[in-house]
Amino acid sequence: MPNTFLYLLTLAAYLGLAWHFRPVGQPGGRLLGVGRLLLFVPLLCHAYLLGQAVFPEAGMSLGLGSSLSAMAGLTALFYGIAVWYYPLSGMQSMVLLFAAFGLLMQWIMPATSVVPDSGRLLFRLHMLMAFMAYGLFTIAALHAVLIAVAEKHLHKPAPSRIVASLPPLLTLENLLFRMVEGGFLILSLTLFSGMFFSESIYGHAFPMTHMTVFGIASWLIYAALLTGRKFYGWRGRTAIFWTLAGFIALLLAYVGVKFVLQVILHRA
Repeated sequence: MPNTFLYLLTLAAYLGLAWHFRPVGQPGGRLLGVGRLLLFVPLLCHAYLLGQAVFPEAGMSLGLGSSLSAMAGLTALFYGIAVWYYPLSGMQSMVLLFAAFGLLMQWIMPATSVVPDSGRLLFRLHMLMAFMAYGLFTIAALHAVLIAVAEKHLHKPAPSRIVASLPPLLTLENLLFRMVEGGFLILSLTLFSGMFFSESIYGHAFPMTHMTVFGIASWLIYAALLTGRKFYGWRGRTAIFWTLAGFIALLLAYVGVKFVLQVILHRA
């Protein structure tokens, strides 16, 4: 099957399901039966296409498009697992649209060069953990935005369909911190493995690159958020601010650098 056809088919499936699961104004509940499995149909195709793009015949190729695609695919995967246990069906359409956007970027912005030292198992595990952290923090950032929107419309007599389809604010907030805790653990492992990888390649653990600076900055921001939550009971707007600040720093750590190199400077 030609990849072009598979890209079109997968994008059509994502967009069709996004329309099917669009908010209708009813509070989000747990998806039941076949509804919980539908997301995994285009996601499997997405994973295949991502594997073809990232792992060509030799080495590992990772550009801006495939980075966004990996982040979007893992976000959809984590959501697909979470929706089995939590009332998140109101978010299904947004997650599907984000997955479609990531796959589209991979298709129209293919990587053209192989990543140095990408054959090492440690490097591949490091990158996998990095994108797992991206996926969890993307869902956390989405939660933070939805909490902000829901709080703004809390006292309006007729909230929008999106707000009306969301679970209760307390549920969203609890899930937000669970996502942040999981993402923080994986991000810590990512920085730890990156330290050993940098030591073997560059001769020192933390080379002063944009990735290192923004990666450590995001770790410190999320550490401050979890500390503030535990000892000072941070929630509401404070939690939203710190969550989004950490996500922006993490986004700049890799995806932002890739955007500058590949789009602005035209370097792979």
